[in-house]
Amino acid sequence: MADVNSSTIADAPAPKEEKPDDLPQDSTDDVKAEGESEAASDPSMYRYIKEDLFTSEIYKVEIRNLPKFIGFNDLKKFLAKHSLNPHKIKLFGRQTFAFVTFKNEEERDKAMKMVHGMQWKGQVLSVRLAKPKADPILRKRKQEEGEGAGGQPPSKRTEADEEEPLSVQIANVVTPLWNVPYEEQLRRKEQEVVAVLQRLAKEIGSTNKAMLPWLFAQKGKYNRMCCPLETIRPSPTQCNPSDPGRISPTLSWQTEYRNKCEFLISVGANDEDKTIGFRLGKYKGGSCAVVGPAETCHVSVEAKRVVSEFQKFIRTTPYSVYSPETYEGHWKQLTVRTTRTKQAMAIVFFNPQKLKEEELDALKSSMKKHFTEGEGKDSGVTCLYFVREGQRTSPNPEDLPCELVAGEGCIHEELLGLKFRISPHSFFQVNTGAAEVLYSAVGEWAQLDQESTVLDVCCGTGTIGISLAKKVKKVIGIELCQEAVEDAKVNAKLNGLNNVEFHCGKAEDVFPNILNAVVSPNVTAIVDPPRAGLHSKVILAIRRAEHLKRLVYVACNAKAAMTNFIDLCRAPSNRVHGAPFRPVRAMAVDLFPQTMHVEMLLLLERVDYDSQQQTSSNQEKTGS
Repeated sequence: MADVNSSTIADAPAPKEEKPDDLPQDSTDDVKAEGESEAASDPSMYRYIKEDLFTSEIYKVEIRNLPKFIGFNDLKKFLAKHSLNPHKIKLFGRQTFAFVTFKNEEERDKAMKMVHGMQWKGQVLSVRLAKPKADPILRKRKQEEGEGAGGQPPSKRTEADEEEPLSVQIANVVTPLWNVPYEEQLRRKEQEVVAVLQRLAKEIGSTNKAMLPWLFAQKGKYNRMCCPLETIRPSPTQCNPSDPGRISPTLSWQTEYRNKCEFLISVGANDEDKTIGFRLGKYKGGSCAVVGPAETCHVSVEAKRVVSEFQKFIRTTPYSVYSPETYEGHWKQLTVRTTRTKQAMAIVFFNPQKLKEEELDALKSSMKKHFTEGEGKDSGVTCLYFVREGQRTSPNPEDLPCELVAGEGCIHEELLGLKFRISPHSFFQVNTGAAEVLYSAVGEWAQLDQESTVLDVCCGTGTIGISLAKKVKKVIGIELCQEAVEDAKVNAKLNGLNNVEFHCGKAEDVFPNILNAVVSPNVTAIVDPPRAGLHSKVILAIRRAEHLKRLVYVACNAKAAMTNFIDLCRAPSNRVHGAPFRPVRAMAVDLFPQTMHVEMLLLLERVDYDSQQQTSSNQEKTGS
């Protein structure tokens, strides 16, 4: 379910995430980061941890003496097994140490006490505090000073890169496939999914020997994949409203398709102050410069109009852009959400610093006037929010309250003939047209009838469950974001549905109890999790619930979801109870044209494992 908006620097230039939590993890004695010695002698390199901003670098430990050949998922599962919740994990190739950060001091100290001296695969682990990473911007400045004095090699950016127009430079960052024919984009994405299914076939063979005969036949039929892969479904084209029978090349869900974009407010790459756009490079690469979205191909005309008007407004104010180097300034980020119903939501993030409440009220008043009576009244903004993002003490931006400045508190979208309310923090697929293709496929694959109960896990505003509700007996949705759950409940009423219910909470906490309470003989789960996949507790609950026979997994990052796929299919054990699933069919849906991101749909069905074991046992007795 994850919005790929936050997976690349292009589509998510959010300064609150990349600085400083996205800094490369600290080095150890064996792996020295570039510029480490200079940083160690310059306390200013670490000044960001002295600010009152959230950074997990403060709560960082180094785990040593790890077993050989363990990977990220192994360590993550090991920590989760002991009820430890890391914020970030960083390993270095075949090294036997890792850096792990936590969200607070309590979690860090708990991990140090539990893991230190613990034995894992024959190795006795040791844990110690680790120092934070040096600020990359300041480190780069220091390196450049050294290069100027000592004739060191120039930075990685080549002269050819610098000579390209900014429009080309930013296109290469935010839409790396912008100059690749669309058919070729689809071919590349389909090959990515082929590789995932081929790897899954190998993993199933390693973790469930009982499936080997079936798996051998599948790999022979489907190019070494564990199941058939249907032809990738492209992001659709749109009909011209003035001539419904004619496809218009200027109206397409393959370009200008994003209904949500997060823009950074910073100094432009062309040195223009107070510029709203996408970051040209990563903060950890030493860059804060942005380029406006005017010539990008994936941002809608409506969003570009909002950005343009907002840029005009902030340039009339006396407040400067926020600097992640000095922690001074105010304007930070602009999020724009648009809909096919011609509504637009703008959410501006502003660091109040030491401004008085009267000054902030005056700013919000002038902002409201600009967009309701002034030059910005024709910008299309129907919903305007102001967010104070100062000294954050939480890693979750959803904890920040949104102050409604003008308009309604939400926007509305239409999808598959249904109406949906969308609030500031609620998840909604960023490509509405392609989402219709995706959800239609989900409904087809789920094989539902009037006796079916659908469990919609990570349901967001309820789009999937609500789109299927008229076909089934009951829909039960689970979502972490309270705002999205409220939207989902409203959306059910908007569409006249009374067989839908929604629960707020972490899927790993809520799902097991709900699943155990469902008595329907025909239960299908549809999961649409964030990029990291489902929590292991959810997977274990799914495995235990033998009455759950069918699962549709919507993966926005199939590689990251691989651990989930493997655990759903692995043989029963002391940890994993219940018969396994096996993949039946797969398909890619292109929700993110012009980028390498792609959504993957995987249908899994429960194996009649007990029956297989009984048959195998009878064959052995007959043979003996």
